[in-house]
Amino acid sequence: MQYTLHQLQIFLKITQTMSITKAAEELHLTQPAVSIQLKNLQDQFEIPLTEVIGRQLYVTDFGAEIAVAAEKILAEVHAINYKTQAYKGQLTGRLKLSVVSTGKYVIPYFLSDFLKQHQGIELVLDVTNKARVIESLEKNEVDFSLVSVLPDKLMVDATELMQNKLYLVGGKDTESSKGSTHHILEQLPIIYREEGSGTRHTMERYLSAHNLKVRKKMELTSNEAVKQAVIAGLGYAIMPLIGIKNELINGEVKIIPVKGLPLNSVWKMIWLKSKAFSPVAAAFLLHLQKEKTRIIHEKFSWFEQYVAQLEA
Repeated sequence: MQYTLHQLQIFLKITQTMSITKAAEELHLTQPAVSIQLKNLQDQFEIPLTEVIGRQLYVTDFGAEIAVAAEKILAEVHAINYKTQAYKGQLTGRLKLSVVSTGKYVIPYFLSDFLKQHQGIELVLDVTNKARVIESLEKNEVDFSLVSVLPDKLMVDATELMQNKLYLVGGKDTESSKGSTHHILEQLPIIYREEGSGTRHTMERYLSAHNLKVRKKMELTSNEAVKQAVIAGLGYAIMPLIGIKNELINGEVKIIPVKGLPLNSVWKMIWLKSKAFSPVAAAFLLHLQKEKTRIIHEKFSWFEQYVAQLEA
């Protein structure tokens, strides 16, 4: 048999996603390229690895066993690479993070210098909603998670990174004036994030505390989708300032001043209290604690200035 590591990597991703299309997206390959590599791997076995019923792809029992073997082989290859780099005096290994979707505007800046300094580190980054982030942490699938709302039933330690402020946002044609009370939220069509979103959790907690009855215009599954809906004039949303910088500069959205807003929270990097850090995870935490003030000053000065302007 002459199967390649590339074929095993693709097949493993197919078994994880149960879809050639999704596997191609996650591997940043074309769908035909993934299909060809699956066929080339299949040609080396007399027993089917997968089968298609209707339009759904299924992994056979034999294919599932090959996937387990492929995962072990690829893990050993990673280990060889890490050991080679370690002998060269480099910090090596995987750094695994899960990040709430709005955290994608924050986390790259806290990773950039660290990864440049330690090029033997492989980053595994999952950007998803709060519910999935907490699930991955609870299952010990990641080293750290970035959240703005701490989990209720999970024992974690945390280091604070920077403030997170959520404002009421409308499209460019929005007319607003200072002095509006929170009751304005009952008069507007509000666009919600999906269940499990940290932004939605913070917003609903605020609405409940003030006994506000809000008309839900629609529910969307990402901050980007909400932003585009607001730009299109489909409604209003409570959104984190960190995620609308360019749209504010370009005049595509406006912040509507409301007494009682912004909603304030803090981005936190959290980890399980019982977590035994790898050398890579320990080095990253030290980097955060030493460098976060400098990073915030260099990369997020616009945020501090904009907040000061809004609150003036």
